[in-house]
Formats: sequence, C-alpha cells, structure tokens
Amino acid sequence: MTEELLNEDIQKQVREALDHMHEPVEILFFGTKQDCDYCADTLQLVEEVSQLSDKLELRVFDVDEDAGIAEQYQVDKTPGLVIAAKEGEQTLDYGVRFAGIPSGHEFSSLIQGLILVSGRDSGLDQETRQLLGELKDPVLLQVFVTPTCPYCPQAVVKAHQMALESPLVEAEMVEAMEFQELSQRYGVSGVPQTTINAGAGTVVGAVPEQQLMAEIQNALR
Repeated sequence: MTEELLNEDIQKQVREALDHMHEPVEILFFGTKQDCDYCADTLQLVEEVSQLSDKLELRVFDVDEDAGIAEQYQVDKTPGLVIAAKEGEQTLDYGVRFAGIPSGHEFSSLIQGLILVSGRDSGLDQETRQLLGELKDPVLLQVFVTPTCPYCPQAVVKAHQMALESPLVEAEMVEAMEFQELSQRYGVSGVPQTTINAGAGTVVGAVPEQQLMAEIQNALR
C-alpha cells in the first residue's frame, strides 16, 4: 500500500478550501513511461486531491500514447497538469497549466488554481480585464518556481488569473529544478521569474498585476 502524501490534517484543510468551489473542474494529468522522476508522485498527489471534492474529476493521459490530446492542450512537459472547467460533457480549457510537481509552497497554487477555475472569474481589476480584452496576439506566461519559494505561488496565481480572463493567454507554472535546461535557456537565477513569450519579456519577483500587464504589453511591442 502506497503511503499517502497528504496527511489527515492537510486533507481536512484542503477539503475546507475546496468547499469554496462553485462549478465542476477537471484535472488533466499528463505523464510518460519514459524517464520522469516526478510523474508517479504528481499523479498520486492529484489523485488524493481529487478525492476530496465531488466537484473534481481526474483524467489521466500519457504524452506518447495520447499524443493528440497532449498536442490539443499544448502539453510538452511531464509531469504536466491542465486545470480545466467541466461544463456538462464539455471540457473548457482556460490555459491554466502546471509543469512539474506542485509541491511545497506550490501545493497552494494547485488548490488556488482549482478554486479559481471553479469560480469562472479571474478576480482581476477592471482595468487589467480591459487591457487583456484588447489583446490581439497570444501570450505565454511561464512562471519559474521552486517548492521552497514562499513568494512563488503569488506569481503563479496572478498568471493563472490572466489566463482565465483571456483566451489568448496561457499560463504555466514551471518547476525550475525539474526543467533545468529551460531554466538555463531563460536565464532563471532567482524565483519567481515570469518569462513572457519565450523570452520576449521577463519579470522577476511577485509583482502587482498592473506591472505584469505592462511587461506583457512591452513584450508584444
């Protein structure tokens, strides 16, 4: 029998947090049978979480065997998670992503991501919503994090809020140690670092939404 990752105290806290969910949410897990250090733990984690609310459903995919589905959701890293809305039989993708295990401080990003998508509302300021509504080009926000970074969840949630608000924004938490090549490519030396459109813009630290929005606009110019 595998030992549970979430003890009773944490299960209780998570259950109470997930009581704030409004609408059903689907967790799409993408793993691989190839070399993947954290796939098994990540799958176990989301299995345990999904059992704590009847508004959660988990679907499990293999990036190789289910390559078409992985491509549909633009998942190219494992373990990968997509937090999507469930509307009847439909899955609505808001671009909320996790690459790597959401452990340590990032576990709170996962729980907040579930609640965010279940509410179907970004909670952003009116001005930010308006600017996101005026976007013409796609935006990819990759927030590099480590499990021990207390400020990282704030940056991840902010990016996920923007993804929820705009169909042109995709926001991905990236565990920096698991994806070291990518971290090196984008010069990640401190976390959180939000990389905009593969290096067109960079924001270091957990910044207010206005500042992140300004950096997105700069990167698109």
